[in-house]
Amino acid sequence: MADTAAAGNGGTADSSADGGTVSVGNVNSGDNSGSQIDVGNTANGAVAIDGGDVTTSTSLGISADGGTAISDASGGDGNFAFVS
Repeated sequence: MADTAAAGNGGTADSSADGGTVSVGNVNSGDNSGSQIDVGNTANGAVAIDGGDVTTSTSLGISADGGTAISDASGGDGNFAFVS
């Protein structure tokens, strides 16, 4: 059977990997111009103009992931080791 030597505990180590701040500039969803209608001569008759409906959709996926946090709880100096 092999002997095992144990030494002091390193204690507590705290870590943080906060995401931080995200800044988003201008968002252009596609140069949409809506309904463009050209109406000619309307002097001699009734005119009804319907431009229709215009729909556009823009989706953004923005993330500020924290990344990797590294902690160290080294044992320090002056620890007493014993064999059990």
